[in-house]
Amino acid sequence: MAAGRLARSWDKHKYAWGMAFPVVLVLGVLVGYPLYRGVYLSFTDANEQNVAATIGALQVPDSFSFVGLRNYIDVLFGPNTKFWAVLGRTVVWTISCVFFHYTIGLGLALLLNREVRGRSLYRVLLILPWAVPSFVSAFAWKLILARDNGIVNHVLGTLGLGTFDWLGSDTLAFISVIGINIWVGVPFNMVALLGGLQAIPAELYEAAEVDGASPWQRFWHITFPGLRTVSASIILLGVIWSFNLFAIIFLVTRGGPGDSTQILVTYAFSAAFEGIRDYAVAATYGILILGVLLAYATVYRRALRASGEVW
Repeated sequence: MAAGRLARSWDKHKYAWGMAFPVVLVLGVLVGYPLYRGVYLSFTDANEQNVAATIGALQVPDSFSFVGLRNYIDVLFGPNTKFWAVLGRTVVWTISCVFFHYTIGLGLALLLNREVRGRSLYRVLLILPWAVPSFVSAFAWKLILARDNGIVNHVLGTLGLGTFDWLGSDTLAFISVIGINIWVGVPFNMVALLGGLQAIPAELYEAAEVDGASPWQRFWHITFPGLRTVSASIILLGVIWSFNLFAIIFLVTRGGPGDSTQILVTYAFSAAFEGIRDYAVAATYGILILGVLLAYATVYRRALRASGEVW
């Protein structure tokens, strides 16, 4: 039966299959093999002492072994596990970033959707943070928030409000990296929501005004439903991007002080490339991150379909 459906699909869509084949092949190589390698390493005890290496003319082969589910048990339930603490911090980080990305982006989109003088200039200025590479933004904000010579502390000191160790205090460092990521991510949400606003027919607002609807009623009953499809997409993407965002935290705080700004993806990187390199544990974290995001995407998709969205 399945073979028959596949044959009929091929006969009907052979041109589309042919056009998609190169993309599928490239994705298979670039995504499929690393995924397979990550899954495989997560069931081994691979680390920097037992993986293959070249030392001068000497070729050292792999000597790690298969350990089954031991890595997963240690990471999830071991006596020294940090997984649940880091997962909790990752969830707080993700929710905070996505919430402010969306709400600030929506507010700016509503402002720019009005006829105001210099609107094109405002759009260009507001989209600049997104156009600047993330590593440039990270280094710029690291200088701005520096304890001794940073602009923020200079302004606060001038106003008599004291100075703060923005990147050296656990709580302030976490708030700082969230703020930096909000600054970087708001333009994308603003542009996407602005496009959604301009796709809503103006006749709906005119009819609502004739009926005496207040601005809030027009927003709640016309604007908000009209943005539902765009909102669903950018929230889904925002969660996945923020959950996996590496550059901002690593370049600004490197997960510190201590582990106060570590999220799952930076913690996996630290396990793989800092100190004693434990590739098996890093791969285990990677597979668990993938599992969490797949579970979220599945629940999110079902919730959207239950509310009438087509996905």
